[in-house]
Amino acid sequence: MSAPPVPPRSLRIPEETARAIEERIRGSGFETVDAFVAFVLARLLEQPGDAAFSEADERALKERLRSLGYID
Repeated sequence: MSAPPVPPRSLRIPEETARAIEERIRGSGFETVDAFVAFVLARLLEQPGDAAFSEADERALKERLRSLGYID
């Protein structure tokens, strides 16, 4: 007996990013922003690489999230 399908998860992205993606996928095989984002993330996960962030990467990421208002 196979496991039931996992329902999709919702993610929030800035409207500006969603609009840029809409422009990029116009005329492509991607029908939605969701389809494009899922494809890109799946491809990124296929690439080998270090799973851990360096301290510098973590600081840069936190600063970017702070500047976008996601964290204090």
